[in-house]
Amino acid sequence: MDRGLGGRVAALRARLSARPARDDPARDGTAAGSGRRSARGTESSHAETGRAETGRAETGRARDRGRRRRRRLISPLTRRILTLNVLVLMVPILGLMHLDQYRESLIAAELDALRTQGKAFALSLGSTAVVGTQFGDEQLLPEMARHLMRVLLIDSGVRARIFAPSGKLLADSFVLAGPGGPVQVIELPPPRDSALLDALERMLDRAVNWLPFSEDPPRYREMRIQRASHYPEVERALLGESPGVVRADRRGRLVLSVAVPVQRYRQVLAALMLSRDGAAVARAVRARRLDILVVFAVALAVTVLLSIYLAGTIARPVRRLAEAAEQVRTGKGRRVEIPDFGRRRDEIGDLSGALRDMTEALWARLDAIESFAADVAHEIKNPLTSLRSAVETVARVEDPEQQKKLMSIILDDVQRLDRLISDISDASRLDAELSRARTRPVDLGRLLSALVETHQATAPEDGPKLRFEIHGGGSLVVQGIDERLGQVLRNLINNAVTFSPPDGTIELAAWREDSWAVISVSDSGPGIPEGALGAIFDRFYTERPKTEKFGTHSGLGLSISKQIVEAHGGGIHAENRHDGAGQVIGARLIIRLPLD
Repeated sequence: MDRGLGGRVAALRARLSARPARDDPARDGTAAGSGRRSARGTESSHAETGRAETGRAETGRARDRGRRRRRRLISPLTRRILTLNVLVLMVPILGLMHLDQYRESLIAAELDALRTQGKAFALSLGSTAVVGTQFGDEQLLPEMARHLMRVLLIDSGVRARIFAPSGKLLADSFVLAGPGGPVQVIELPPPRDSALLDALERMLDRAVNWLPFSEDPPRYREMRIQRASHYPEVERALLGESPGVVRADRRGRLVLSVAVPVQRYRQVLAALMLSRDGAAVARAVRARRLDILVVFAVALAVTVLLSIYLAGTIARPVRRLAEAAEQVRTGKGRRVEIPDFGRRRDEIGDLSGALRDMTEALWARLDAIESFAADVAHEIKNPLTSLRSAVETVARVEDPEQQKKLMSIILDDVQRLDRLISDISDASRLDAELSRARTRPVDLGRLLSALVETHQATAPEDGPKLRFEIHGGGSLVVQGIDERLGQVLRNLINNAVTFSPPDGTIELAAWREDSWAVISVSDSGPGIPEGALGAIFDRFYTERPKTEKFGTHSGLGLSISKQIVEAHGGGIHAENRHDGAGQVIGARLIIRLPLD
């Protein structure tokens, strides 16, 4: 801060003049130096080429991202929401499609009906188809049993088989005796309503049977010569039981069978096996599955429509926001406007508001950068113009006194440039420093006391007096950066000292006002012009006392102070002090900071 620009230039020249001696120990001069310059030039050229290629690659990737966004008919978010909702809907539907309990209840009802029918048939056989032998035993007559089967089981769809206690098959309702021998009766399946519907039903049955919790019944096998040992239920019926068994044929169709004993006076004379296909059960289960599928189709359609609507209310606004952000990034003007979804009152609305605020802040920052660059160029140009004029004049002036005055002007301009560049550097780094620095509780009362003690210890005796007072009770603790807050307060105190007369008084006061800490710095100077109460916080604005040397201040102090205070969530303003007659008796700068 205290070194002049001339000193910096001299030190830089010294380092540049000393560099060849360090770089070239052999001191053989031009060839080596030119070789190094050529190498550096080549490296620089390669670096520039690499940066250009990297820039082109980034631009190409950005275009590809934009084209991908435009080509998407259905956004990934819509696909995810749709897939998730459909999966959630399908899980209970698959469980319902199994219908295991419903199917078991139907099978149990069919077996009970077959058992009841079999007991009635066995009772008829025992009373009408049994005769006594010459040895005093009772015997079942196969021919009479066949005739009774044809009468009782006509058009019932039930197959009856009678097995002797020895295991031999005595009668089968599907085998008829003819003049050329026995004839096998095969029941034809019912006519199909639709081949496509039948195929769909078979596919549905296979899909349900493929589920991991589906249990396949044992396979039904019919030997060419049938015996009781081929059917466990028949063996148990010969022992006096009435079991029922469920099997599946090679096409997967159910075969229900029940075996009951044929008795006369509690003597088991044969076993009657009744069997029928499970077509009724399959039709009932299939009808229930179709009902569930209809409900599922309706629910699926509603789910898909609602999912598309829900995804659209999320994906479309997000896509519009992304496209607007892309246009802001690639556009050259300010005609691009971020869509406003604030009326949604949800996260999309919050995102829209945040993007709009961010865009406005970005444009404001760009405006500030442009304005700052223009102000810096203007402020630096003034001393440079003066410096150039003095340098051009000093070369033509031969009078030593005039040369001395011109050299004094040159020195002042160099010092002014040095001060200006230092303040500009501090102001340009301030934003980044405030955004990175961590805040902590700062006791303003203690900070002000320390600043007052330091000022009183270093201030000249003939300067204005500083009076400090804290009004009211309560702590004045704020969240902030104590070094920067101290910089603001020192700047305001020094500013008050500059404008106050030697016998004047500077009043420094602090107090608590609701949830705010308020600090005021009052001087006894000439005050501030009424039209400049807000302008004094602009960059490079100077309104100094006439007795002060020109160029002593850069005009950035109050601007930096305002920037620091606003970064802490507070505010700063200026006002004039008046006496009872309405005359201006000084100025007052007031700071408001939110309490912790």
